[in-house]
Amino acid sequence: MTEPSELVYMSAKQVAEYLDLNEKKVYAMANDRMLPATKITGKWLFPKILIDRWLMDSCHSGMLSDRLLVTGSDDPLLSMQVARLMAEVGSRELISYSATGSRLGLELLSKGYADVCTLHWGSADERNIRHTALLKGYPNHQQWIMVHGYNRQQGLIVRPELHHQCQEEDKVLSLPWRWVSRQGGAGSQQHLEHWLMKRGSSLKNLNTVLTAYSERELAGYLARGDADIGFGCQAVAMESGLGFVPLLTESFDFVMPQGIYFRRQLQQLFKLLAGSSSRQMAALLGGYDLTDCGQLLWSPE
Repeated sequence: MTEPSELVYMSAKQVAEYLDLNEKKVYAMANDRMLPATKITGKWLFPKILIDRWLMDSCHSGMLSDRLLVTGSDDPLLSMQVARLMAEVGSRELISYSATGSRLGLELLSKGYADVCTLHWGSADERNIRHTALLKGYPNHQQWIMVHGYNRQQGLIVRPELHHQCQEEDKVLSLPWRWVSRQGGAGSQQHLEHWLMKRGSSLKNLNTVLTAYSERELAGYLARGDADIGFGCQAVAMESGLGFVPLLTESFDFVMPQGIYFRRQLQQLFKLLAGSSSRQMAALLGGYDLTDCGQLLWSPE
């Protein structure tokens, strides 16, 4: 007999035995999305790692409710405001933001290693299609909801002395510039690949000399002269004194399990992002539109 510690996915019967519940109760909780589960060909499967996390979060009104772990796409405004919120709460709680890129962030969320994932996977006009299609590729997306953060300007980031040479998009690819790419699964890399595809080109045609694992790392390479051009958001270009060519408006959004939405720290973060201090900071950074920040965009049917 397989021991519970050896299981990756559990059946409803195994969950009932593991939690000492009636099997019908397990099915009811799964249907009501109270337990983390996924339905494959009509059969409920329960990832054990998320069942254990659910148990931990249920202890004493949420054993882990004194912390909030945010991962996913990189953003300077969010990074600054998380730091401010952490300074306010001091050592009483932990609010952490680790920029991993959109896809890795969603993988971490699906495995229960993060509470919230940020992502930007398409233009603001295509958000409802591209973001929801991306989410549905991950286990347990049925328990997730998506909340709007803000819109950002996304485009080409270049060394200041080269800015005047890249005002015409179609000429940029003919220039022998050194490119910084982002890691696979990053939203900015997805935008770059889509922009190249529309021009009949691809990543293999670029003179890529470096790979950056955050937007600020990319900007650092350009500011130091290690490379000439990359793809990212306007705020990162402005804070590093770099040139910027806007190409699209994107939606930067937050994904989380439904129960996490009401966690105190996340509500504090949304309140801060929607407040006057964030609007002032967004204006200084440039390229942000905080209209409808905190609006619910998607929930499972």
